[in-house]
Amino acid sequence: MILCAGEALIDMLPRKSAAGEQAFAPYPGGAVFNTAIALGRLEAPVGFFSGISTDLFGDILIRSLGGAGVDSSFAHRSDRPTTLAFVTLKDGHASYAFYDENTAGRMLSESDLPRVNDEVEAMFFGGISLVVEPCAAAYEALIKREASHRVVMIDPNIRPGFIKDEESYRARLGRMIGKADIVKVSDEDLTWLLGEGDIDALARQLLITGPSLVCVTEGAKGVRGFTS
Repeated sequence: MILCAGEALIDMLPRKSAAGEQAFAPYPGGAVFNTAIALGRLEAPVGFFSGISTDLFGDILIRSLGGAGVDSSFAHRSDRPTTLAFVTLKDGHASYAFYDENTAGRMLSESDLPRVNDEVEAMFFGGISLVVEPCAAAYEALIKREASHRVVMIDPNIRPGFIKDEESYRARLGRMIGKADIVKVSDEDLTWLLGEGDIDALARQLLITGPSLVCVTEGAKGVRGFTS
């Protein structure tokens, strides 16, 4: 089984009601949540860990996981609210308003971490869950606890606009990448992490920090893998 650990949220997308009024409709989302859903639809054995609310939006997330064949028993349920991301469109461009304070996902702590048995052979981390506290510290604690027992992959999916404490985030990401076996980054992620330069050289520089495989996506050019 692959255990995906990271954010789950509700995207509130703009729609029109039957009466023509402007409205928002809830859709399950989150980078790591979507990865778990995709793996489930591919019929890979997969589980999902995050902080998920017991509110109506949290129930939507749990039902979506179950519908895709994802094991949600690892999730930590709480009565805190679900993270909401309201999306607005103007001239074809999307902008986002996030409501994340004191939510079930963000307030996840080390004491909420699940027991991981031998059924789990690999773990996947990433997304904005590695940016905000206290959940970022909880995910780091999980990777530190489990990295020596199973394959670990990280896709940081770096969003500079979400980063409030760049120094702390860089340090945490560096420690987690050092524990990972596989790291997937975009070319933009790579230059944010290591600065401008030749992509091949930067990827090999990242390899030196610990991973066995670094995969770099370059938009329409596709993806390349680098090993030590």
